[in-house]
Amino acid sequence: MIFTDRDEAGRLLAKKLAFLADIRNAVVLALPRGGLPVGFAVAAELGLPLDVFIVRKIGVPGHEELAMGAIASGGTVIVNSDVVRMLHIDRETFKRAADRESIELERREKSYRGNKPSFDGRGKVCVLVDDGIATGASMLAAAQALRAQNPQQIIVSAPVAAVGAERQFGAAADRVVLLQTPADFFAVGAWYETFPQLTDSEVHDILQRAELLQFNFTAEDDPRSAHR
Repeated sequence: MIFTDRDEAGRLLAKKLAFLADIRNAVVLALPRGGLPVGFAVAAELGLPLDVFIVRKIGVPGHEELAMGAIASGGTVIVNSDVVRMLHIDRETFKRAADRESIELERREKSYRGNKPSFDGRGKVCVLVDDGIATGASMLAAAQALRAQNPQQIIVSAPVAAVGAERQFGAAADRVVLLQTPADFFAVGAWYETFPQLTDSEVHDILQRAELLQFNFTAEDDPRSAHR
C-alpha cells in the first residue's frame, strides 16, 4: 500500500486505533515534524487530544540519514549499538552529535510548546505516532522517555515500519499498532506519493488546528452546550 500523503495514512491508521475512541484518558502524541500530520488525522478521527513528543535522531557524521541513536524530551538518549559497532563510532563522536541534537531539541520544545508546560503522561493512555518506523531509534527513545512519566499505557503506532519493528520496543511499549511491515522496506518516504519536509510554521498551524478541534469536541460533550 502506497499512501497518498500523511493525512490519508493517519485516517487509515485511525481505523486500526478505533478502540481508543471510548477511552477518556487517551492522548495522541505525535513525533514532529513528520509524525504530526499523521497524529492530527488520528486525533481528529477519534476525537482525542493531540500533543507533541519531541525526539531527535542522532545521525552518523557524513551519513546523517542513518541513525546511530536518538534523544527525546526529558534527556533520554538511545544508542543504536549495531550501527555504532559496525561503523566503529567512538564515544566522543557520538557525544558531539548528541549535543548538537540536544540544542535543536530544546529549540523545538520552546518553539512548539511556547508557554505550555511540558507534557505529563501520568495515568494516561499515550499513543505515540510517527509517519513511519525505520531503525526504530527515535520511537524507542520517545517510548522510554515517556515510560519514566508513569503512563497507564504506551501504544506505539505508525502507518508503515520495517519488518520486525515491533520487537524492538519490549517493555518500553505495551502495544504496537502498525498498518503494514513490507518485506522490501527501504525508507519511510518510499511509501508515500507525497512526502514533503514540514516547516516549523506548518507545525504551529497543525497544533493550532488541533487546539480548536479539541475545543469543539469538549463543547459537544458538555451537556450545557445544548442550551447555548
